[in-house]
Amino acid sequence: MNKVILLGRMARDPEVRYTQSAEPLAVCSFAVAVDKPYSRNRQEGEATADFINCVCFGKRGENIGQYFRKGNRIALTGRIQTRNYTDQQGNKRYVTEVVVDDFEFVESKAERAASGSSSEFPQYSAPAKNNDSAPDGFFFSDDDSADDSDLPFF
Repeated sequence: MNKVILLGRMARDPEVRYTQSAEPLAVCSFAVAVDKPYSRNRQEGEATADFINCVCFGKRGENIGQYFRKGNRIALTGRIQTRNYTDQQGNKRYVTEVVVDDFEFVESKAERAASGSSSEFPQYSAPAKNNDSAPDGFFFSDDDSADDSDLPFF
């Protein structure tokens, strides 16, 4: 299993680039500073963090690039990816990063304003309560008379 969950602050502004293909794809790179647990070796009150490189593709990458700035809090899930390449000097380089599958805003608008970010959160609304199918394959029902008594976990 390869699953990563991070909660931290953006260590730098995200950088969005686009692939050079027939249908350009957004590639967003950023780092998240995640607090380390208390260690006996550090002085009281001294903060330490791990700086974890992350990459996100497509619309998610565009959204992170548009709505997050250095210092903003972010929660994300993804997977660890390792890769290697040869740089311009002919040296082999190795990269370990988190490929982001999903992310969430952790701060309120007031907290974001206090941190100096002027961008607004995108406005997401919950799906209307009806019998339409939701994106994950579930459906919403207006039937309040449903009987759950035959379910084994109720």
